[in-house]
Formats: sequence, structure tokens, C-alpha cells
Amino acid sequence: MKIPYFLVDAHVVARRNIIKIKRVPDLLVFTTLSPIMFVLLFAYVFGGAISVEGTAGGEGYREFLIAGIFAQTVIFGATITGAGLAEDVKKGVIDRFRSLPMAPSAVLTGRTLSDVVNNIIVLVVMSLTGLLVGWRIRGSLLDALGGFLLLIVFAYAISWIMAWVGMLVPSPEVVNNASFIIIFPLTFVANTFVPLETLPTPLQRFAEWNPVSSVTQAARELFGNIPAGTPEPTAWPLQHPVVYTLVWTVVTLAVFIPVANAQYRVSTSR
Repeated sequence: MKIPYFLVDAHVVARRNIIKIKRVPDLLVFTTLSPIMFVLLFAYVFGGAISVEGTAGGEGYREFLIAGIFAQTVIFGATITGAGLAEDVKKGVIDRFRSLPMAPSAVLTGRTLSDVVNNIIVLVVMSLTGLLVGWRIRGSLLDALGGFLLLIVFAYAISWIMAWVGMLVPSPEVVNNASFIIIFPLTFVANTFVPLETLPTPLQRFAEWNPVSSVTQAARELFGNIPAGTPEPTAWPLQHPVVYTLVWTVVTLAVFIPVANAQYRVSTSR
């Protein structure tokens, strides 16, 4: 079967970005250092002051924490997509792509696919860090692989949002500032670091339908990190976190793939 030519072009663009990771390792190092710092900070500084029902001591909180750190890490990692595209526009790399006989849609597809590789590397590093601070996979290996796959698929959808932002703004610095305004509330008003029961009621209602909460809940369940005695969630998204996360991911991709490609055509025609 003949592979569609835009996929061949996307593979070339993705390979170019992966080679860039190897040649600029500082980017990967600092991408992984940040979540490691979050693990150590929450586990050993705030962990003693945060109680999780069904667990005892800081070790229980560290196991609760890691799925939230995973979710936060892959979402923050998606900002690399937007910043990288904005940098390519600024440096004229996109203009160079336009002069080549390649499919326009391959640029964004290749960029988002290469960031999947970046997220896999970061998740491996974070898993090793989690094991060092006491996190363990209590479920089956197949469920655990499903948890990692769900995190990567969820991050891929976020990458397309960031690709749209990257084509919309004039510089990489604006991408970072604009994305943090959105990402910080989404990752902190959720069950990533604290149980939802500790939040004020209005924030709790928001957090229950926040997709970051559902992907975190799904990862905890698939890793077997829901301790016995934990109250059952009352909101539908948290009762069916895998289904809700997948629906949210499909809707996001259906909306932002065409929107980001349309913005690419507008930005490159100026």
C-alpha cells in the first residue's frame, strides 16, 4: 500500500525535530528537571501537610502525587510545540518549508508527532524519579501501559492547541506567557496535587469537569494508585475517567487540527 505523501513529508519534519532534540540536549534536560523539582518539592516540602484519605504518611501522598505530576508534565511539554513553531516562523524556517515541494499539513503534523517522542522520554525519566521517591505500580502491566498511553494521547491533543497558539502569536516568548496563563489554572484547579474534597465548592465543580482531573484520575486507577477506603467520586467524568478523557481528546483533535492548519495557511501567506 502506498503511503500518502503528506505522511512521508510529516515523517521528514518529525525526524528533523527529533534530531534537534539530540543536538540541543539542554532543552530536554531542562524539560525533565522542572517536573523532577515539582516531585521533590511536593513530596518532601508540602507532602507532610497534605493528607489523602486511605493513606498514611508522606509515602501515601507521594503515590497519590505521581499521576498528577505525569499529567502536568505532558501538558507543559506540549508548550514546546507552540514555542518551536513560533521560533520556526521567526527564523524563516517555515518560509523555507513553503519553498519545498511538500504538503503544508506535514509541517504541523511532523511537529506534533516529534513532541510525542519528547513526552515518552520525559515520562520514562519521571517514572524512574517516581520509583525513587516511593511510587509503585500496583495494577497489572497492561493497565499501566494503558495509563501511559492515555497520558501521551491526551498530550498529543494539547499539542494541537499549542500548535494553533504558536501560529497565532508573533514570538516564542509570547507562547510561553500565553500558554502558562491557561495551563496553570487547569493543572492546579484539579486533583493533580490535592484531593478535590479540599477545594472550595465552586472550584471543586470546575475541577470535576476539568479534563486534567479525568486524565489524572484515569492514570491513578490504571496504575493501581487508588488506596482502599478512598471515597467514590460523585461527578460523571471522574466515575468514567478513561471514557471522558478519550472523548475530550477526540473532540479537541477534531476542532484544533483544522483550526491550526487554517491558521498556518493564514500566517504563512502574510
